Amino acid sequence: MTGGIIAVVIVLITIGGITASLVSYFRLQRHRADAVAMASYRKLAEQAVHNQRALEERLRELDGRVAAVEQLLRSVG
Repeated sequence: MTGGIIAVVIVLITIGGITASLVSYFRLQRHRADAVAMASYRKLAEQAVHNQRALEERLRELDGRVAAVEQLLRSVG
């Protein structure tokens, strides 16, 4: 009877180890997928910042042009 109990314990320990390994593996895969998603979000955020800076620059340029046109209209009128 003792040999049977030892065999069951060994099988349970083996199954527990395999289960823990599988859980760790899939957790690692999920973490890697999250890291890839975060990298693409970071790239998107950097692109949005770049686009916003370009837009601000363009708006400053247009602001200067509008000011020049306003000054021209004041000098004519």
